[in-house]
Amino acid sequence: MSEEDEGGGGGGPESDIAPPFSDQVLENVLESVLQFLTSRRDRNAASLVCRSWYRAEARTRRDLFIGNCYAVSPRRAIRRFSCVRAVVLKGKPRFADFSLVPHGWGAHFYPWVVDMASSYPFLEKICLKRMTIKDDDLSLIAQSFPFFKDLSLICCDGFSTVGLAIIAEKCRCLRVLDLIEDYIEDEEDDAVDWISKFPETTTTLESLVFDCVGSAFNFDALEALVSRSPRLRQLRVNHHVAVEQLRRLMARAPQLTHLGTGAFRSAFPGPGGGGGGEPEFDLLSSFASSKSLVCLSGFREVEPEYLPAIYPVCATLTSLNFSYAYLTADELKPVICHCHNLQTFWVLDTVGDEGLQAVAETCSDLRELRVFPLDATEDSEGSVSDIGLQAISEGCPKLRSILYFCQRMTNAAVVAMSKNCPDLVVFRLCIMGRHRPDRITGEPMDEGFGAIVMNCKKLTRLSVSGLLTDKAFEYIGKYGKLVRTLSVAFAGDSDLGLRYVLEGCSRLQKLEIRDSPFGDSALLSGLQYYYHMRFLWMSSCKLSIRGCRDVAQSLPHLVVEVINDTVEDGDTENVEKLYMYRSLEVPRDDMPPFVKIL
Repeated sequence: MSEEDEGGGGGGPESDIAPPFSDQVLENVLESVLQFLTSRRDRNAASLVCRSWYRAEARTRRDLFIGNCYAVSPRRAIRRFSCVRAVVLKGKPRFADFSLVPHGWGAHFYPWVVDMASSYPFLEKICLKRMTIKDDDLSLIAQSFPFFKDLSLICCDGFSTVGLAIIAEKCRCLRVLDLIEDYIEDEEDDAVDWISKFPETTTTLESLVFDCVGSAFNFDALEALVSRSPRLRQLRVNHHVAVEQLRRLMARAPQLTHLGTGAFRSAFPGPGGGGGGEPEFDLLSSFASSKSLVCLSGFREVEPEYLPAIYPVCATLTSLNFSYAYLTADELKPVICHCHNLQTFWVLDTVGDEGLQAVAETCSDLRELRVFPLDATEDSEGSVSDIGLQAISEGCPKLRSILYFCQRMTNAAVVAMSKNCPDLVVFRLCIMGRHRPDRITGEPMDEGFGAIVMNCKKLTRLSVSGLLTDKAFEYIGKYGKLVRTLSVAFAGDSDLGLRYVLEGCSRLQKLEIRDSPFGDSALLSGLQYYYHMRFLWMSSCKLSIRGCRDVAQSLPHLVVEVINDTVEDGDTENVEKLYMYRSLEVPRDDMPPFVKIL
């Protein structure tokens, strides 16, 4: 089994056998060389050369990446990698972001932090994604790692401001506290004044991100914290910060390079803001004084009359995130026309095709674009279409990554993007309505997606949707040789389509499918490939419990989970959700009643 995604959590008894003296000398030399090898994939390759390299690589690895918390046990990972300083750990499947994984499914951090607490005294960094982490887990982090510096929680749940207060108070070397798209389990009346718990002396903070924390906080404490954090480069605040407060923070931290603005509205409704002076002019002066800003986000309750205040920094921005800002094309265009150096842009579809055309006219250096839907339901109108996509492809030839939600699309626009942006690495087109054809010709979207995999030779991630026949999947299998992640939604014709993908995409690691017609025959056609993949997710397809059980019996080292939304659903023959993943361990023992492991 490849160790690339699980961080090399394997290791058998032979790895504990002491080498002869001469080999030990060579291993010491090798360890000195391996210290300079930082790429995870390169280190994995080195560990496979021979037993000596295996041991040396394990002893010198400082960064541990676990792509699935159930793929390897904490004890096995720690036994092999004993000198780790940083851990990245992922939990729930990605479709949890779309509420497709029932609450309480698993991915608990507790067993990991307990074992790490006794084995990694020098641990400095933890990054968790889609994990459940409790306040007690945060307390254990603060108590167990005296040199702890960096905590990043992405799409996590289970904790509250009580745990944040413990981290702030006890992690005296903290440099990074990033809370990104987390669900903080606080009732408004139970929120703790966690900002006040940071040390009252000069701090080492470099990044503080808490725009997802819904509760109000002590602003005076934050202002004081920012004042005594001279190394702070990134600050992203929540929607309780109005423009009047934002000005005060910017005055305290002119060195900021990344700023999340909070609400971007006045705290005082009415003309002039009611706070004394002219808030628009004062805010403009604050941005004019900010010489280091390269990234702006926030704008969660934006009042468009304040947008001109950011004009002075637009020319130096490389990243702008309007994904929470309800802006029209007329409100976006005066801003975007100043952003000539923009490389990353996230925006709501409320800007329409006209807004995207303005982006294409100005941002010729754009590398990443994400267009999110204001209304993600299948029958929503949607404000962007093939017109906006084609404009982007013509104006932004350096584009490397695109996520595009829409309701209307054409093959011609997708083909144009494949030709105009041949260096695309990520292409995620989400046509939200089910089985939507080319809006002009009425034909399936086969030729558009076929052109993407044919012309974009560097493509590693692909999301497909719309009306697709087996021909589209034949194209993907034939030309998508570098594709590692494939997402399929509301698409497909027959089981043959999935077979094309499994047989042709030799580097496929992650395959996620929802609301598609693939059944048992398609599932069983991939038996020889599943051990080489990190996971397969299928929901609302045509699977039966018998087909899933056949896979489990044929591949005993593959974990096959059948997930039902309720316990009562478990008695049916049809399978609502299937999650399969490779693992070095026996099946997990923490599954809830609605999960059955075959």
